[in-house]
Amino acid sequence: MPVVAVFAVWLYVRGTRRLIEKGRQWPTARTVSFCAGWLGIGVSTVVPDTTFTLHMVQHIVLGMLGPLLIVLAAPMTLALQSARPATRLILRKVLHTRAVALATRPLVGWLLFGGTLVGLYLTSALDASERNVLVHTLLHADLVIVGSLFLWPLVGADPVPTRLPYGGRLLAVLVAVPFHAFVGLALLSAASPVAPSAYPSLSDQRRGAALLLLSGELLSLVVGALVFREWLAADRRDATRFDRRLGA
Repeated sequence: MPVVAVFAVWLYVRGTRRLIEKGRQWPTARTVSFCAGWLGIGVSTVVPDTTFTLHMVQHIVLGMLGPLLIVLAAPMTLALQSARPATRLILRKVLHTRAVALATRPLVGWLLFGGTLVGLYLTSALDASERNVLVHTLLHADLVIVGSLFLWPLVGADPVPTRLPYGGRLLAVLVAVPFHAFVGLALLSAASPVAPSAYPSLSDQRRGAALLLLSGELLSLVVGALVFREWLAADRRDATRFDRRLGA
């Protein structure tokens, strides 16, 4: 994953430089957001997750914080604006495929997000991933991809084939809260560790579960606030256009 992170940042920075060479600007905040997201992902996969609490920190960065910073950076928009014509054509074709349209549907992202949480912590999947390097690496990739697919249609700066109205996006954020609550409470109340071979301490598991509950609530608040801010900005733009039509 660190190699992927470095390559992603290199591609993004290269894209911003190409825009500058064309005499166009790209928001610095987006570049910082993208680099910070991938930096967190890269670092979290290098630091050993020797305890369940450290594993949960890694999960939060890979599945929530990192993807949020990435989708806010509009990487696909940058790619389309900075790519050569042939590459841009390929990207447009890929973005308009049925697979992308399906994957970016809010319901699909919601199901994948919740299913990953439940499947990872309420089955033997976590224990299996800690015993197999390949499975562990695939789990890291899954968390980043699923987190991005969940957040992209809600707060992503890139356009998506299916975009819910703002009220629907807020609802999608709210209905994701029970996943964190359900899994977190299940881990807190468990009589035995969910991954005994890797994380045998039950008290450590409970600390990680509390962290999951807290981070889930904070993520929901942040994403909800971002959606609400976009909603207000859209209303102001609509009001401005209406005033201009009246004054015409």
